[in-house]
Amino acid sequence: MKPAHKLLFVLCPMLVLGFIYYSSGKLHLHVWGQKPLFDKQGFLLNLETKLPPELVYKYGNLSEGSCKPGYAAAKMTAIYPKFSKPASMFLDRNFKRLAKVTNYLPPFGFKTQERIIDVILSTTKNYGLGPDLDSLSCKRCVIVGNGGILSNKSLGPHIDEYDVVVRLNEAPVNGYSRDVGTKTTMRITYPEGAIQKPERYEKDSLFVFSAFKPLDFKWLRQMVFREKLQGTEGFWKSVAHYVPREPSEIRILNPYFIQEAAFQFIGLPQNNYLMGKGNIPTLGTVAITMALHNCDEVAVAGFGYDMNTPHAPLHYYETVKMSAIKESWTHNISKEKEFLRKLVKANIITDLTNGI
Repeated sequence: MKPAHKLLFVLCPMLVLGFIYYSSGKLHLHVWGQKPLFDKQGFLLNLETKLPPELVYKYGNLSEGSCKPGYAAAKMTAIYPKFSKPASMFLDRNFKRLAKVTNYLPPFGFKTQERIIDVILSTTKNYGLGPDLDSLSCKRCVIVGNGGILSNKSLGPHIDEYDVVVRLNEAPVNGYSRDVGTKTTMRITYPEGAIQKPERYEKDSLFVFSAFKPLDFKWLRQMVFREKLQGTEGFWKSVAHYVPREPSEIRILNPYFIQEAAFQFIGLPQNNYLMGKGNIPTLGTVAITMALHNCDEVAVAGFGYDMNTPHAPLHYYETVKMSAIKESWTHNISKEKEFLRKLVKANIITDLTNGI
């Protein structure tokens, strides 16, 4: 064989392999001169992709204003084929079967915390939203962020119309109901973010715990069993000493949503699945990820950091300025915003305050 032929014999397979790659079960063929269809995370570059004809027909035949069953998941799958809807909101007694989070430490899993989670779940004994909401055939959810953009929008009555209203950390309702509403289905938080004044908790709302480190589970156990808080070493700020909720009103958020948001949706550095610089999504994006799996229609309000207005209020309830977010060690706001913009552009979520 001539040297030139030998060279071609070696190069041809390499060239072919260079244009074909396999990514998470999806085969993508790149043709010379043709632009790729997907971005690095697996989202279609064309975010205006339409739903399958049968779903267009199904939703088109619903009366105006009706809830669209399965809409958020269908739209998500249309632009992100790797999306798989089944993912329970909260941990239940079968949590050890959740293969995607079993082998990872908090916040991306619950490794080393199985025993304490068992103790907590055997006491709370409730693992859903409650009979009324769990029985709905179609749920509309709104994630109410804490952004200053909520101020003076008078969205309160509209927010209260949703079946499920999700609030985050210690963002207050009293005194701000005109803009943020009065209804709270659940409040997702962690030790440092939890409301510290018992009188500020809303009635009939679920306390949803999201763990970011092993120590957080010890704190939750003390809150569930009304034990005296034994030391606060290891927390990065002061924490609540008492949560005025019965065990039946406490839930543990599925840590898969933190993992999926961080590594699959946003593309943050994995850091061997350990918490590190810039690899933790904000709690708001975690809540949106949860809703994509468990709600039929998803809306958000109070989201969006505008770095071009450093002196604007960061939150609707305090005077901290927008520039403070730049000091965050754990979050990558710019990359997170790219992901949220995909959801808005593809009409997967509705942005009530147009901040994203």
